[in-house]
Amino acid sequence: MAQSNCTQVTKFSLAGFTEDPVTQVYLFLLFLLTYLVTIVGNLGIIILIRASPHLHSPMYYFLGNLAFVDLCSSSIVTPKMLVSLVSEKKSIAYAGCVAQVFIYDIFGITECFLLAAMAYDRYVAICHPLLYPLVMSPKCCFQLVTGSYLVGLTNGVGQTISMSTLSFCSSSTIDLFFCDISPLISLSTSDTTFSHIILTTAASLFGVSSILVILLSYVAIIATILSINSAEGKRKAFSTCTSHLTTVSIFYGASFFMYLFPSSDNSRGGDKWALVLYTVVTPILNPLIYSLRNKEMKEALRRLLKIK
Repeated sequence: MAQSNCTQVTKFSLAGFTEDPVTQVYLFLLFLLTYLVTIVGNLGIIILIRASPHLHSPMYYFLGNLAFVDLCSSSIVTPKMLVSLVSEKKSIAYAGCVAQVFIYDIFGITECFLLAAMAYDRYVAICHPLLYPLVMSPKCCFQLVTGSYLVGLTNGVGQTISMSTLSFCSSSTIDLFFCDISPLISLSTSDTTFSHIILTTAASLFGVSSILVILLSYVAIIATILSINSAEGKRKAFSTCTSHLTTVSIFYGASFFMYLFPSSDNSRGGDKWALVLYTVVTPILNPLIYSLRNKEMKEALRRLLKIK
């Protein structure tokens, strides 16, 4: 009966980080700088890969798509966060919140499967080098990337349907700096069983499967590297995986902290900085990791700059 008297909210308030104006200015400048470097870094990787013929290989094809996903996922969250830091009205319309959940969940799962595809690519390159050109053909790479986006789209649609079944009557304050499905479920005043089923199913089906691909690939990679006799051979083989391993560790480390060990009740104050790492810092780290540790990327950049 109480549910029938519910007046659906038209907007949500975003709690953000702090109410202190000085701290907000510092955070705004910090996140603005981070976002600008993210844009320049990921766009730079995409342009560099497209402009350098010797980077037209499966690994860099996946890396270019990863840079695109990082660019999009960061642009979904960071601009709104920057506006909220300097605006008195820290709110987002219901439709905007739905759109943010939809697009954010698309690119979140897409990145999981792109990282899994990159792990599989390293597995084939190290464990089956003679079969690499045949297995990692342009057609196969295209199918892996397209499949990653389609799985991400499936997740985005599922979470959006989940949100559409929720009602928000009493409280409309999200204790975060953007709309995420988990706190929205906690905030809802309606039955959340269906939403929890979709969230759990998506995490189990998409998240666990991509993690398994990565783990199994690296178990095989490590076994192969250990079987190499020379120390130099082991070093060269492992060096091709270090950038990807670093990216995977940061991405899944932040994900596990947020979603496996969330704060109690509706407050996620302890998770906010993990979310910053996941949504703001990770997209800037990927281009830095691959550009600083990858000799081929450095050489391609030198050639491109000489041409210009």
